[in-house]
Amino acid sequence: MAEDKQQVTPTPGPEPDEDLLNEPFQDGFSRRTVLGALFVAVVMMPGSIYMGLVAGQTLGPAAEWVTIILFAELARRSFAQLKRQEIFILFYVASSIAAVTLLHVALSGGPFAQTMWTQYLKQSPQTTTIAKDIPDWVVPPSDSPGLQERDLSHTDWWWSRSKGFLSPILLIAMGYALGRMMWLGLGYLIFRATSDIERLPFPLAPIAAQGATALAESTDRDEDGEPLRKRSWRWNVFSIGASMGIVFGAVYVLLPVFTGLFMAKPVMILPIPFVDFTADVEHLLPTSLISLSFDVMLLIVGMILPFKLILGTCITVLLTSVIGNPILHHFGAFKHWTPGNALLVNQMVLNYDFWLSVTLGLALSVALIGIVGMVKALARQAGKVRSERRRKAQAGPDAADAPAGPAPVRQPSRQRGDFPVWVAAGMFLLATTGFAIVSHELVPDFPVWIILIFGFLWTPLHSYISARMIGLTGRPLQTPFLKETVFITSGYRQLDIWFAPIPLFDFGWTAQRFRELELTRTKFTSIVKAELLMLPIIFVCSFLFWWFFWHMNQIPSDQFPWAARLWPVAARQAYLIFTANSNDQSLLLQAIEPSRIGISMAVGLGLYGAFAVFGVPAIVFYGMIGGVCLPTHAGLPLLIGALLGRYYFSRKFGPEKWRRYLPVLAAGFSCGMGLAGMTAVALSLISQCTRKLPF
Repeated sequence: MAEDKQQVTPTPGPEPDEDLLNEPFQDGFSRRTVLGALFVAVVMMPGSIYMGLVAGQTLGPAAEWVTIILFAELARRSFAQLKRQEIFILFYVASSIAAVTLLHVALSGGPFAQTMWTQYLKQSPQTTTIAKDIPDWVVPPSDSPGLQERDLSHTDWWWSRSKGFLSPILLIAMGYALGRMMWLGLGYLIFRATSDIERLPFPLAPIAAQGATALAESTDRDEDGEPLRKRSWRWNVFSIGASMGIVFGAVYVLLPVFTGLFMAKPVMILPIPFVDFTADVEHLLPTSLISLSFDVMLLIVGMILPFKLILGTCITVLLTSVIGNPILHHFGAFKHWTPGNALLVNQMVLNYDFWLSVTLGLALSVALIGIVGMVKALARQAGKVRSERRRKAQAGPDAADAPAGPAPVRQPSRQRGDFPVWVAAGMFLLATTGFAIVSHELVPDFPVWIILIFGFLWTPLHSYISARMIGLTGRPLQTPFLKETVFITSGYRQLDIWFAPIPLFDFGWTAQRFRELELTRTKFTSIVKAELLMLPIIFVCSFLFWWFFWHMNQIPSDQFPWAARLWPVAARQAYLIFTANSNDQSLLLQAIEPSRIGISMAVGLGLYGAFAVFGVPAIVFYGMIGGVCLPTHAGLPLLIGALLGRYYFSRKFGPEKWRRYLPVLAAGFSCGMGLAGMTAVALSLISQCTRKLPF
């Protein structure tokens, strides 16, 4: 009985209607997808580049929803109809092209955004002592015209003096192509494991699916080709959510951007991204992480995620970040903490001193639990198949044609667009082998067995852990500084290893992407076609736009205030990491304690077993794992949203109806926020373009 209670089953949450799940799968790739990719690459990508350099922000949902709304309006006015599958592929293409490339410096705009960061590292005052050791297959030498004239088309970017064709540009192109192949192959495999076999709920997947459905229904027409007079409830709910998003986005995003154009200090009614109370309460609760966020989207996510999951997260946030940290500080656990620091600095110090090893141990416990659960699920499926065969054999030939019961494991099908497992595994193995060969060619003295373990063992294992957490909680489980720790302990002392394309990735997010395809009834082959389409478009547009921006102005410079202010700090942090493997007293190496990792793993397994004995749902356990040492602004809004959804809106609209409304409302709210953000981008671009005109 305890084992049955501990099995993870889909908890009540936003799910698509049964009539949608019964619809046939269709191809979402069409001429509209091609036009959408070109539109985002030509119009949205430069705006995303500019916002990252000027304000440190990405267009976020603006590129996705603005593109979809534009094409939906064009379809409506041209008396055409957009399929839900087409809209979702447009959503996927837009989100991929406008995605952030380097998170720590808010760089977006395709793969060639990386060249801007490497050229700055080569010329930054913070990295002067190591600039000469940065290989020419990362960035051309300091005396190269490719750097001095800010010219990405120069030969030194395309042909390195030491490695020939293994040059900065071609390595970026190769890494992007192999990376997309790798995520398609491994992503499909972990989707089959977490969704088809384990049947995890993926609570956030219905948002994009229901948003695409609502916008597709806005273009529906009757038999005479006329727009429907009465639209479905999805469009009405989506419109309400979009209106709410526009109003909130106008206050939260648009107002600070607009007032910042002509005022010395922008008007910010709601602080972004959170209010930090850490320094104010440290005399009572030293080392605690107390903060408050006003992001309404967190409230909506709290309504979507399972209530027991959020309870577990908030319990852990309270026990670790509010109560536990001061107690640990009293016993001397945080040796490097000093009073007066802000929340982010404190969080980094606390992770170094204690929580990093704990997080690694808990991640290993989650991986072990997940692997055992998947093996049990496969064993149960095999046992049921054998039992069914014996039953049919004993019942005679008439029973052979009797319909079987519902399969506990989803089966691949040609209608869904599944491809053979061996093809997916081959794509992953081929891409990983390519990364490993190139990495060994670039850093031949680095232990090759570490590269192989990263690529063939840790990447699939960690991706599975992350996918399982996303499938249960909507959030991945991160293991920070793993690569840095391994590099330091390997004994390798050269700088070039930090720039080698080591195959260490987390593709856990791809499982939810395939689940979204399934919910929208979009064939999996559609995303393969979309990837083949985006490959040349992203390469060409990313190169051209970054060549133009850099050729016009140095990056960073006064023309790009956010980059001018934050990039030097990021360069200093990069310098500390790049020189860590040459320092025997590395702080990062001291942060990893094997004994603490082992104890944390044992605690995680013991807690899971105790929950099973006492009948506590496993979803509470996973929520607690995901909330370790998070600041209060990451948990409190979720709890408020969960309480509002459970005890007010669910009673007002009814539980079933509210669960259907939620993902559509969330998609509409995200769309409204995107529209407000797009308006802010337009105003910023106009202001920057006209600021130095002579009239």
